[in-house]
Amino acid sequence: MDASRVDASRIGGLAPATRTRVRTATLLCAAAALAAGAAVPAAVPASAQTATAPMDPSPVVVVDCFSQAQVRPQEYLLACGDGNNRLVKLRWNSWGQRTATATGTDMVNDCTPYCAAGRFRAYPVTVTLSHPRPWAGHPDVQRYTSIRLLYTDKAPPPVAKDVTYKLVY
Repeated sequence: MDASRVDASRIGGLAPATRTRVRTATLLCAAAALAAGAAVPAAVPASAQTATAPMDPSPVVVVDCFSQAQVRPQEYLLACGDGNNRLVKLRWNSWGQRTATATGTDMVNDCTPYCAAGRFRAYPVTVTLSHPRPWAGHPDVQRYTSIRLLYTDKAPPPVAKDVTYKLVY
């Protein structure tokens, strides 16, 4: 065969029509393989599926001032109205279906001589969330409704060293 007479449409070893058929066949095989793979889990008995992947219940949440659900927040605003009391640097030891416990710092504005001119003071604290109840408007979600603050050194005056508040948000 004369090299000057090579059919340019056959470069790459296959004619364009053949390349199109090969590409179409390859795509059809790939689609068939994906469809077959998707059908395999349906053949697994339901008992085997639940035995290998048990469903964990949804975690209980704590709701913040902005009605946002949180799990293990690093910070939590206690004084929603003025922002003068915030839990920070929370390190959660546990987060369960009944209670959650953390250690951290309660940053409290001393409001001296008045809150706008006051200074934030740090108080080490242990935090316990408890009393989960259904969250209104969110079926299937439980939220903690109580927070206990146990100050591990001194408490901000005039607060007691061990105090529990109802979470109403």
